[in-house]
Amino acid sequence: MTIVTRPSSIQSLLGGSIDLPVHACGHGPAIDVSPWIGAPGTAGKVAVVGAGKMGLPLAAQFADHGWHVIAVDVQQSVVDAINDGRSHVAEEPGLAELVATAHAGGRLRATTDGAAAAREADVVVLIVPVMLDDAQQPDYRYMDSAVAAIGRGVHQGSLVIFETTLPVGDTRDRFTPRLEEASGLRADVDFFVAFSPERLYSGAALRNLATYPKLVGGIGPASTGRAAAFYDAVLDTEIVAMSNAEAAEFSKLADTTYRDVNIALANEFAKYAERVGVDIHEVIAAANSQPYSHIHQPGLGVGGHCIPVYPHFLLSRAPELELVELSRRTNDGQVGVAIRAIEKEIGALDGVPVLVLGLTYRDGVRELAYSRALPLIERLAHAGAVVSAYDPLLSPDETARCCATPWTWGEPGPFRAIVTQTADPLFARLHLAWFPDLELVFDGRDSLRNLPLPPTVAYRGIGVPPRPRAVPQAVAQRGSGAR
Repeated sequence: MTIVTRPSSIQSLLGGSIDLPVHACGHGPAIDVSPWIGAPGTAGKVAVVGAGKMGLPLAAQFADHGWHVIAVDVQQSVVDAINDGRSHVAEEPGLAELVATAHAGGRLRATTDGAAAAREADVVVLIVPVMLDDAQQPDYRYMDSAVAAIGRGVHQGSLVIFETTLPVGDTRDRFTPRLEEASGLRADVDFFVAFSPERLYSGAALRNLATYPKLVGGIGPASTGRAAAFYDAVLDTEIVAMSNAEAAEFSKLADTTYRDVNIALANEFAKYAERVGVDIHEVIAAANSQPYSHIHQPGLGVGGHCIPVYPHFLLSRAPELELVELSRRTNDGQVGVAIRAIEKEIGALDGVPVLVLGLTYRDGVRELAYSRALPLIERLAHAGAVVSAYDPLLSPDETARCCATPWTWGEPGPFRAIVTQTADPLFARLHLAWFPDLELVFDGRDSLRNLPLPPTVAYRGIGVPPRPRAVPQAVAQRGSGAR
């Protein structure tokens, strides 16, 4: 494989996203060694701490390249599934087969004992959550616990890599001293510490591991070299050895924050498009035909573990980044834009039945993290609406836990407004005959623009010309008589 100091190519995006090629595996059979010291063509033992949606694909990838993998997780059910050769992550193509094969070949097992796993392993990769607390500051409770656990097992020659996204400086200043204190060893001399940002997309993790360049930066040259050698042994893509851990940490924050700022700009453009009566999607497609333009899509806001969270990691250390803070407010404010549009069309929401379609943070991913459906439902209920909801990925009980009454697909309902929060393809098959009292479809992802609507149902989207409803004559006459 290849280790470089700069990516060999930076893609020019001719509008929209680009489908990067999958790199074929160029590794030969690895020679098992102990201890592993980074020699080409050799494999050792790696502990992956955090065997969740991103950690388990990493573990399977490493095992598929000849390494013996110990998956570490605090959930006994996760450990039991892996030790049975089963993947508990259902949405990743090819993962179940890799897990079963690795387990059957004796290269993958799991435990809850992080210290023992670290003591046995040559390499420890940590990928446990760092999210936000109520003050929008990094919440380290899970990572601090994981570092304390594996610190007791760090030994001469250990390589510790953080893949969880962190604020700039945390690898060196927060976690390395804790590892040194727990182990009694010197970092970058007796053991090695590096940061390598996870760059995976739910539903395409294994493909991403074979496409995106792998970025890595250590706390010193020895740590960078050892970490780059590890990834060169287990990945089939280009390895970018960066100047230090801070540069690698910042690269992930820059990536995700760029997308947040871009989406906020698209949402601002959408407001103006509505005002001047043009379709923002036509505008964006035209603008993106110039290869230096890569405007993202507007919508009800941004969800998931990454984009709503990591700009706050930057702001926690650099509150002067005004554009970053404004973009966060803009994207979070899109729920308010929806509420105001609904009220403009149908009036006060007190007692109004409303159906929300799509509860996960995006269609096709069974995950509620920072989903905009949650504040949307809260705001609708606060305004007095009677909220029902449906998501094809969630059970009725899971829907009820989102504080909405579960609706069954195809069941007639009294709803006066329908709000789409995801662009699930199923929603394009709505039959509006199910909803005789419907007055408005608010399309939060602009995915139902081609849905035929009766003249008595208005359509509102994000940055597209509204289609008002034709008020039935009897209603119009009643309104005229009242005046």
